[in-house]
Amino acid sequence: MRDADEIVTPRGPARVDTDLPAGPPQALLVLGHGAGGDVDAPDLGALRDAAARAGLVVCRVTQPYRVAGRRAPAPAGHLDEAWTAVLAELRRRHPAVPALVVGGRSSGARVACRTATAVGADAVVALAFPLHPPGRPERSRAAELATGLPTLVVNGDRDPFGVPEPGPGVRVVVRPGERHDLAGDPAGTAAVVVDWLRARGWASP
Repeated sequence: MRDADEIVTPRGPARVDTDLPAGPPQALLVLGHGAGGDVDAPDLGALRDAAARAGLVVCRVTQPYRVAGRRAPAPAGHLDEAWTAVLAELRRRHPAVPALVVGGRSSGARVACRTATAVGADAVVALAFPLHPPGRPERSRAAELATGLPTLVVNGDRDPFGVPEPGPGVRVVVRPGERHDLAGDPAGTAAVVVDWLRARGWASP
C-alpha cells in the first residue's frame, strides 16, 4: 500500500511518500533525495520496491525546499532540522516497527549520516555518498560517515564525487561502471542494500 502526505517542519512542509509491506514490518527505512533531484531517482525507486517486498516500511522524504519548487538546496543546517522533524513524526506513526534505518542518495545520504544518532537510528544506508566536490579531493566529507552505527555505502566506480574508504562499521560496495546517478543497474544496487539489511535481521528472506 502506498500513500503520500505532508509533515510540517520548522523549514516548511516536507512530503513523505510511504510504502507499506504486505505483512508485519521488519524495519522502517527512511530515504532522502539528492540536492537537485527527487525521490523518484532510479536507485531510490528500485530500493523502495525491493525493501517493501522484503517487509520494510519505506518512507521517501522530499525536503521543504523541493516541495516549495526550488532546485537550489537549502543550507545543511536547514536540511538537518527539517529531516529531524520528519523523523520524529515518522517514529510516532510507526511505534511498533522494531528498527529504524535512515539513508538516501548523495545530499540525502549526508543528511542521514549527520543526524543518525540524534534521530535514534539503528543503521545508515548511503547511496552515491559524495565524498568530495568533483575535482576537489582535499575537501573530503569522510568524517560524516563516522556515525558509530552500522553503515552501508554504495557508490559507482566512475563517480566524479569520489568513493569513500571502508572504516570501522562502514562497509563500502563499489558498483562497476556506475556513475553518481547509479542509474545503470538500479535493481542490482537495491539488491545489495536489501541483502545487507537481511543479514542484520531487518528484511525478510
